[in-house]
Amino acid sequence: MVLYAGRGVHGQVVESLGYRIVSGAVREGVTLDPRALGEELEVSLTVIREALKVLASKGLLAARQKRGTFVLSRADWNMLDSDVIRWRVAGGQGESLLRDLAEVRAIVEPAAVRCAALRRSEDDLAVLESTLQDMAAAGDDAHAAVTADTAFHRRLLAASGNEMLTALHQLMEPALQARDSIVHTTHAHTGDPVPSHRAVLDAIRDGDADRAAEAMVGLLAKASADFDLAVRSGPPADATTAPPAAPAPTS
Repeated sequence: MVLYAGRGVHGQVVESLGYRIVSGAVREGVTLDPRALGEELEVSLTVIREALKVLASKGLLAARQKRGTFVLSRADWNMLDSDVIRWRVAGGQGESLLRDLAEVRAIVEPAAVRCAALRRSEDDLAVLESTLQDMAAAGDDAHAAVTADTAFHRRLLAASGNEMLTALHQLMEPALQARDSIVHTTHAHTGDPVPSHRAVLDAIRDGDADRAAEAMVGLLAKASADFDLAVRSGPPADATTAPPAAPAPTS
């Protein structure tokens, strides 16, 4: 999945228009006028058209003869797209989005670690141990903590030995990163995250599927508690969740 934030004028236009749609500033069914948008944002018609193509690939827009390019309903949006997730968080929808993520994880990850306990390789264990050490070393470094946690959960699914479960992380990862960023940038933790992750890894290493699933349920309960605490603490001081600025005028 490609993040368009910061990719020059083209990326800034994608950011500006995508945020407007996802935040509700431009509503479902509205037909967009590319020429008017180009004049407003002071960019070429080519830039606008390319940006609209990107937004269409995310399920936000569609084009029809005689009607032009128009905003699709939320049911058509790719809710697992990394940019859509960021725009939803920036638009104040982060809490509901991440509660949806928590429910998906509660369904998927306990089952995945059961499989991992029975199928994991020595390489899986080594990578999980390494990411756990990275998590411990991250301390208050939010970026390092998010990176380590994401890597740990990615490898957990891979250790299941099930290619479909492994692929699910490509879908869950953007939302998981958003959730971790909120928690770590507010520093609203219910405690050290390492022990709960260690319990999952130890059970997988021992080949104990029941204990692995139980440990994952405990880890997810702690994750939910951390997120609830972060929400009560207020919005994170994280630039990635701020509404995108309009692009600078082209010369």
